[in-house]
Order: sequence, then structure tokens, then C-alpha cells
Amino acid sequence: MQKKTISRFSKEIRLLITAFVITLNIGFFTGINFVNETSKFQPDGIETNYLGNENIENAEVMQFKKPKKEILTLVHNHILSMSVIFLLLGVLLTYTSINKKLKRILILEPFVSIILTFGGIYVLWTGVLWFKYVIMISGLALTLSFLLSSFFILKESVLPLKTR
Repeated sequence: MQKKTISRFSKEIRLLITAFVITLNIGFFTGINFVNETSKFQPDGIETNYLGNENIENAEVMQFKKPKKEILTLVHNHILSMSVIFLLLGVLLTYTSINKKLKRILILEPFVSIILTFGGIYVLWTGVLWFKYVIMISGLALTLSFLLSSFFILKESVLPLKTR
């Protein structure tokens, strides 16, 4: 019996999956653009975004430490929403024909990175300044997992077995 893969789904289901993953990518990379705008993808930018820069007299733009309510809201919203996003991508990944070890990594890694990235923002906010590096590394790992997962899902939904 052949394993059920995305490439064997009906054209309508593959179209739905393709539309979903493309839309998800637009939303995800809009968020990545926001991170660039607020931190310039730099450790000190991450620190300044959450802890402020009011102690720097010649700062171009004055920023203040975010209030606890704002940090808790950000952490809460991102952990919940990203968990659902990666749950859905993980379910779709189970229906791909990629290597089982890679599949397991792409299914589990994002959940570790979600906790390290967004939990790390709270840890940084409490004053553990070196955690900005953990946030950067885990955020990069999360983005790479997202990209790879999207690629493998789209590959099988756009190019069914007959054309591969």
C-alpha cells in the first residue's frame, strides 16, 4: 500500500494547501520585516527594542523599556499563534515524502525555537542581557524551519507525482 502524500491528494486539496502556505508565508515574512524594522537583526537592536535606550543621550530615536503588560501580551500572543501555525505545518509535513529524520526535526524544532525566542524575550526583559543571542539564534532556526517546511509542502502540492 502506497503512503498517502500531498502529491496524491486531489487537485482541490493541493490548491487549498498551496493557497494556505503562500498566505502563511506572506504573513510570516511581514512579521520578519517588522523584526528588521525594530531591531535591524542585531543583538543590540533586540535589547533596545524591549529595554529601551533612554540612558543613551545622543540616540536618534528615544525608546523606553516596554511595560510588563506589553511584554506578556507579546509573548502570549506569539507563543499561541506560532504554535498553531507550526502545528498545521507539522501536520502537512507528515504527508510529505521527505526523509523521516528531517521530517521529525522540522516538526519538533519550531516548538523549541518558539519557547526560546518568545520566552527569551521575557527573560531578556527581566535583565538577562545575554539572552538576546539566544533570541537571535532561535529566531533564525525558527525562520529556517518555516522556510524548509513551506518549501517541501509547496513542492509536493504544486508538483504532483506525475510531473516529478
